Amino acid sequence: MLSSYYKSCNRDFTLLEGDCIKLLSQFNFKFDMIFADPPYFLSNNGISIQSGKIVSVNKGEWDKGGTLEFVNKFNLQWIGLCREKLKDNGTIWVSGTYHNIFSVANALQQLGFKILNVITWAKTNPPPNISCRFFTYSTEFVIWARKHKNKPHYYNYELMKLINGGKQMTDVWYLPAIARWEKSCGKHPTQKPLNLLVRIILASTEPNSWILDPFAGSSTTGIAASLTGRRFLGIEQESDFLSISKLRREEINDMGLRKVYSKKIRDMAFIPFPQNLGEWVLDDYGLPF
Repeated sequence: MLSSYYKSCNRDFTLLEGDCIKLLSQFNFKFDMIFADPPYFLSNNGISIQSGKIVSVNKGEWDKGGTLEFVNKFNLQWIGLCREKLKDNGTIWVSGTYHNIFSVANALQQLGFKILNVITWAKTNPPPNISCRFFTYSTEFVIWARKHKNKPHYYNYELMKLINGGKQMTDVWYLPAIARWEKSCGKHPTQKPLNLLVRIILASTEPNSWILDPFAGSSTTGIAASLTGRRFLGIEQESDFLSISKLRREEINDMGLRKVYSKKIRDMAFIPFPQNLGEWVLDDYGLPF
């Protein structure tokens, strides 16, 4: 029987410890949305710039590259398992760079998904290019796909239009990388910014929806889910990252800090946030006011 590594007091946030490929087959629950940030297989002893310092790009054993055949098999395996855990009207988001995103796209199509969009996340503060021999890397991609080609999915068109100043939101998102305040409980080498996950969650789920992240890392998906009134299950095999995830979730049990973080999210999304917060209530978009 599965046992959780951690479960929040209100049961909106659960963590499982282990390999998602082994754990996903051990339960039958189905989710409204899945966000996955799988290994990019970038840990090849290269170097990059971070906060003005030269650093190694190696993230850990879990990110070391393999052959093309290995990467393709890996993506087909975990995406296939995730498909079984998705509701018929559910959608999946998968992030990546050119190192893995084409393999992911092929796997999604082989498994019967319909690709809806390929979001280009254009980072407003990318690290510089050390070699000066090619263009600076400043983007990542997020594929959005629904489970069935002929079954409709949920999309909050009006909210995305509101966030985009009254115009239809395009598939190019100009967002900064992770902010310093998001690392208050520790650092994860590939941590995604809350503003990216909040937008994804608000675009494709309704309040109280269940969200799965099979590569939870430090659980940015789960924090974004909690702050927007959704429910989360994360799977992670690295104990250090699980510890950070638990600390991050317990941090926002402090209602004052939760309101501060929620205001930051509203500011990032350009949604008006009243000065007098009053009671902790969720609006129609799943954001507190």
